[in-house]
Amino acid sequence: MGHPVEGSAALAQQDIRFDPRRVEKPWGYELIWAHSERYVGKILHVSRGNALSRQYHRQKDETIHLLAGEMRLEFDAGGGAREVLLKPGDSMRIRPGTIHRMVALTDCDVLEASTPELDDVVRLEDRYGRT
Repeated sequence: MGHPVEGSAALAQQDIRFDPRRVEKPWGYELIWAHSERYVGKILHVSRGNALSRQYHRQKDETIHLLAGEMRLEFDAGGGAREVLLKPGDSMRIRPGTIHRMVALTDCDVLEASTPELDDVVRLEDRYGRT
């Protein structure tokens, strides 16, 4: 471990390197730090007082983990609308078909691991006119 990479090893390193990409959003931004044919890893930064769309996914299965801040997660998995207050260290799984919205009570950083369907978003309500 820790040896310099030269020659063919340098070419092999290109196969494992991933350049994270920042995507600006009206509620903050997302940093996509992993994207493969089987999974996606993101960090969502949601600015205080902002919220993601009230939405669901047809196929995308995601798990979120609150790294920093306080957030209200509103959700309905078929048993009626509910909400839970998330604090750092809390994790929630959001299965396909679950209506959900994240609302930042303070600036929040959320780690998200999901299946790779990035465009699988059905917006039901959006503060920023994206429905």
